[in-house]
Amino acid sequence: MNSLLIAALAAASFYFGYRFYSVRLERLYGVSKKAVTPAHKNYDGVDYVPAKNWLVLFGHHFSSISGAAPVIGPIIAVSLWGWGPAVLWIVIGSIFIGAVHDFGSLVLSVKREGRSIADLTAGIISRRAKLVFASFVWLTLILVIAVFVYLCAKTLAFEPKIVIPSIGLIAVAVLTGHLLYNKKMNYALVTLIGLAAIFLLVSLGAKFPVRIEAQNPQVFWGYILLIYCFFASIAPVQILLQPRDYLSAYLLVFGVVFGYAGILISRPYMSSPFFKGWNAADSALWPMLFVTIACGAISGFHSLIASGTTSKQLSSESEARKIGYGAMLAEALVAVLAVIAVSAGLKNETALAGFLGKGASGPIGAFGHGYGEITRAVLGGTGGFFAIVILNAFILTTLDTATRIGRYLTHELFGIKNRYIATLVIVVLSGWLGLSGNWSKIWPIFGAANQLVAAIALLVITMWLLSRGRPTVYTAVPCVFMLLTASGALIYKIPAYFRGGDRLLGIVSSALLVLALYMLYETFGTLRKKRGVDL
Repeated sequence: MNSLLIAALAAASFYFGYRFYSVRLERLYGVSKKAVTPAHKNYDGVDYVPAKNWLVLFGHHFSSISGAAPVIGPIIAVSLWGWGPAVLWIVIGSIFIGAVHDFGSLVLSVKREGRSIADLTAGIISRRAKLVFASFVWLTLILVIAVFVYLCAKTLAFEPKIVIPSIGLIAVAVLTGHLLYNKKMNYALVTLIGLAAIFLLVSLGAKFPVRIEAQNPQVFWGYILLIYCFFASIAPVQILLQPRDYLSAYLLVFGVVFGYAGILISRPYMSSPFFKGWNAADSALWPMLFVTIACGAISGFHSLIASGTTSKQLSSESEARKIGYGAMLAEALVAVLAVIAVSAGLKNETALAGFLGKGASGPIGAFGHGYGEITRAVLGGTGGFFAIVILNAFILTTLDTATRIGRYLTHELFGIKNRYIATLVIVVLSGWLGLSGNWSKIWPIFGAANQLVAAIALLVITMWLLSRGRPTVYTAVPCVFMLLTASGALIYKIPAYFRGGDRLLGIVSSALLVLALYMLYETFGTLRKKRGVDL
């Protein structure tokens, strides 16, 4: 099948989803243009800071939720089950489940003083439910950071040309933030300066690759990334997080535009199978496809971003639909592009298997190569390098945002008020798991935990709607589907972890499943009290 037809159908679906379905949700969630948001009401100059422009906040949110997950998950899914199931789940899941979840999490947090979705659970369900959900999220964030530290360190070790652009982006972001917030320079001019500096860094990186002469370069870069996570996550958001994510979003937009322009010009055919079968590598299509592709269709991590950092920077509720619903669909476009890159850019499935084999560059390398092929008519031979630079920039965004939210939860759960100590706890635990483990073993549990967070967030949103007498079908149906799917994935993987000797992952998976079941128990208890019926 021609990849252009797939791209066109996906883009049309996303357009109609945003044009019609999101407007219905906006009314359901009670978005008000007149409401004063927490960014203004609770301004503190560190976490509560209204974004200068909604595009700046869109950039932060889009960068934070995207990372490399909407590329990695779909590529693994294509290798196991074929590109057909991957595209269908991305399109349907993002419109009717993922964007509903993201938009609802953002609005709910904004209407409740910018509090996190986990914190809001106390008032909506129960105090015990809040502690359970916060514990669940805390464990999930450690898995998120561990996976992306491993993948980013591996990419820096395998691709020395991306070192200068990746590290240099941090300095450019600090400069951009200084010019915007301290010097009050023109928004468009600062954007041009920042983007010009980034493209200069990309050029320098290609000419001056940085190779680390260490016994294990990947471990070296892992420690550097953990140090970065520590300092970036405690800095005020306007210094690094907002401007860096804003600039990174432009990179991804350019990457998506060039990618789809390449598809439009070259119109490559999908060379890998549409459907490979229900079972592959001991992984059943249900439930494993739906947790392998997390970001790109639905991701619980998004609710942590929406209610953890984005809600504290939203200047007006009227911007919530663009950011909450719109950014999810933009990420889905990235996921579809990833599927096309490896299904049409790589000439056969054997080539994809080679990238995913032991000791190879992995999904990021596969995407870079496939993207380079489909954009050859637009970017010449530089497309692959450009793609990997973009992905690495987004991984850095995910790392420090996840660490920041982990700090918030460490404050809440363990009473550690010192932000340096709270951050250190997250960094040390994530580094211990990420640098000693294998990302391919951690990925399924990360995906299942991630989707369970999404299911529980949808549960909280549903209970909030129910308490206000509003229709709940839009959130309740996705909630039930994700609860069954993610729980099924954990049940599916727990015996395999113990049989394979991965006791730590087996124990973590078991703990996550128990916490999720307890959340359901607490929710039903709350419903019985409120409705006075025996459920």
